[in-house]
Amino acid sequence: MPEQQQWTITATEQPPEWFMQVVKQYTPASSGRYAAQLLWQRGIKEDQQLTAFINHKAYQPASPFEFGQEMHLAIARLQQARNNREKIAIWGDFDADGITATSVLWDGLGQFFAQNTQLIFYIPNRLKESHGLNNQGIDNLAKQDCKLIVTCDTGSTNVEEIIYAKQLGIDVIVTDHHTLPAERPPVAAIINPRYLPREHQLFNLSGVAVAYKLVEALYQTLPNVAKHPLEDLLDLVAVGLIADLVQLSGDCRYLAQMGIQRLQEDFKQPAAARRRPGVGRLLELCQKSGDRPTDISFGLGPRINAVSRIQGDASFCVELLTSRDVKRCNELAEVTELANARRKSLQKDVQAQVAQKLTQLDLSTTSVIVLEDAQWPAGVLGLVAGQVAQETGRPTILLSTEGAGEQGSRGEGEQESNSSPLPLCPSAPLLARGSARSVNSVDLYQLVKDQAHLLHRFGGHPFAAGLSLLVENIPLFTAAINQQLRRSLGSTTLTPTVQADLTVTVADLGKELFLELKLLEPCGMGNPVPKLLIQNCWFENAWHRNQQDWQGKKVQYIKTEFDIRDDSSRSAFPGIWWGHYKDELPIGRCDCIAELDYNTFKKRYEIRLIAVRSSVNSALNTRNSPLILDLRNQEHSALTQRPTTANSTQNSALIIEDCPTNWDDLRTWLRRCLTASRASTLDNQQQLAIAWSKPNHQPPNQIWLTLVGIAKYLSRTNQLVTRVQLLEKIGISDQTLLVGIKALKYLGFTVKRQDRYLQITWHPSDGAENFADAAVARFLAAVREEQFQQQYFAEVPLSTIVAIASYDN
Repeated sequence: MPEQQQWTITATEQPPEWFMQVVKQYTPASSGRYAAQLLWQRGIKEDQQLTAFINHKAYQPASPFEFGQEMHLAIARLQQARNNREKIAIWGDFDADGITATSVLWDGLGQFFAQNTQLIFYIPNRLKESHGLNNQGIDNLAKQDCKLIVTCDTGSTNVEEIIYAKQLGIDVIVTDHHTLPAERPPVAAIINPRYLPREHQLFNLSGVAVAYKLVEALYQTLPNVAKHPLEDLLDLVAVGLIADLVQLSGDCRYLAQMGIQRLQEDFKQPAAARRRPGVGRLLELCQKSGDRPTDISFGLGPRINAVSRIQGDASFCVELLTSRDVKRCNELAEVTELANARRKSLQKDVQAQVAQKLTQLDLSTTSVIVLEDAQWPAGVLGLVAGQVAQETGRPTILLSTEGAGEQGSRGEGEQESNSSPLPLCPSAPLLARGSARSVNSVDLYQLVKDQAHLLHRFGGHPFAAGLSLLVENIPLFTAAINQQLRRSLGSTTLTPTVQADLTVTVADLGKELFLELKLLEPCGMGNPVPKLLIQNCWFENAWHRNQQDWQGKKVQYIKTEFDIRDDSSRSAFPGIWWGHYKDELPIGRCDCIAELDYNTFKKRYEIRLIAVRSSVNSALNTRNSPLILDLRNQEHSALTQRPTTANSTQNSALIIEDCPTNWDDLRTWLRRCLTASRASTLDNQQQLAIAWSKPNHQPPNQIWLTLVGIAKYLSRTNQLVTRVQLLEKIGISDQTLLVGIKALKYLGFTVKRQDRYLQITWHPSDGAENFADAAVARFLAAVREEQFQQQYFAEVPLSTIVAIASYDN
């Protein structure tokens, strides 16, 4: 279970009256006080600065030639290639920033070089090659007679590969925004904003924005060549910028504002008239309209990223984003949507397994969480690591040994490091690879880099990194990185934190507040989405369900919908909580932190729940509620043996030893206890002892194999078995057993009832193999769900159980 979060509220400083009046000009329907407070808090304190922040037309973007001599060298080399009719290869990357950067160069350079003949592109396979240049890919381009490689979103530290390309007669222009090498590599040009001063308006550019600046410089140098306007590329720039989570200030904010405008304008066109039908179809599939940054961060970005996470090869995404063929784009968009559905399901599975492993860690002595598993798919580890880091307040590294031993494979988010990889012979040492995510301002890149002697490869930036290392080095690496962070933290304690920006009431929620907060968009690092603290509220009409993909099939990813109320209004306000069950909402009065959003599909304003806890000020009515004793995970014999005193006629307590899997199971006992309590005196209240132990779960696959093994044994020996015996042997509920029996039938087993017994016979058959796979998958999903719920009830606070009892009462 997540560690208890520490909630903080941003210190408020009242803006001056003149500032409030200026902001109010942009919020005619409301006072503008919330927007003014946030803008002032975030350092927007001058009239001219405010105008440029809100209105992109008042902002003066930087010239691409502020990159100096490197940009001039790049343009000169591109002109040489054009004059000599040389073949150029764009070397991209497989995440959303890299895909959009490749697409910008494909469309942009495609105005000056013939696509598919003089201009080609190459995107590494996430699951086989990972980020950066590699010699095998360079060999392939050399065979196609390429004379120039233009990288995007990668390449800065690929010094050895750049030298190798040069030996084959291939020049390299690097456009990138990742870590700089110690010395300038031997390239034709390197355009990387990290060479600029930190305060420069171009410093925070992402990979797609750097690629755009290169194209912009070429447009300015050869103004009469291009047939399409440069601005046509801005929608792709916005997608990459927002999806890559860079700081949206300076030119980043300007380009994102312009791009979102183009995105929305194109989406409003009929499908056949859109410049980018693939982007339009993706927006339709994720039920967005392209007018909000969240349409990218929660819609387009995850879908583009999902392709390489699931399939490895994301090359077709460039066609999806740039093709004008509506039919082809629709097909590719639907493949992308299904990949995202599969990603969600895999992510949930890995999350559940990681949560199980976390229960075996002592977080009080753990500074960096390092977990590994042979079955984890590498493509989703970064996503899960980010969630764990947020929930625990600790940097998190997740490693997979799936397919270990494949040379050249690297972790998600990993760029080539300056250190050489360890020499590996074909036979042996297995490699684990994975992803790391940071939290609480811990510089993860430096933390990992300091253990370079234990790694095969690594790379990334302070918030995210990828790495690979020998499996045998994992224990040593874990101990070393924990010791290093503990030493640097000193007495500082790592705690998961969530920060609220404003305190509001339910009555404040709605269109007026939404339009105020929209002034701050697009939000990102340095200008996060405003988080609202709502105190002393409660939830109603909560329900959860699995999401569905575009074909209507369920995806193993939960969301809860609800109404929120407080004393400020008679009306409820709708909300949503992604990845959580309705039973996780506290009963009774509570406090929550949320983001205000507009749901374009349902055409309503709603909150997106971020964190919730029982209100510290709410008093629970415990009159006539059962006296609940919490004896979980401990011996409870003393309770049943305690002697009756002279002043009481104590009833023996109702003891629950079996861990429930839902609230209804527990409510049955609570109501039974309440009934007994109401029939007794105050001195003779019925006690309820919750005395189950933390479950020691077997992996779902092992449970399935055990069930099959028992079925085969019973068939072979003609023995009968009771349902209770099966349940005790396998350790699952009656409902889940029924799902398992259905799966057995698809494998050729026949299950017949004889009085209280079951008779199982087996007649192997290959006829229903496809159905069997689906049935087994349903059983495994049922087991995982049951185990998740048992884990929850093993650790749910007693206060929540008391609240449920009071609420039902």
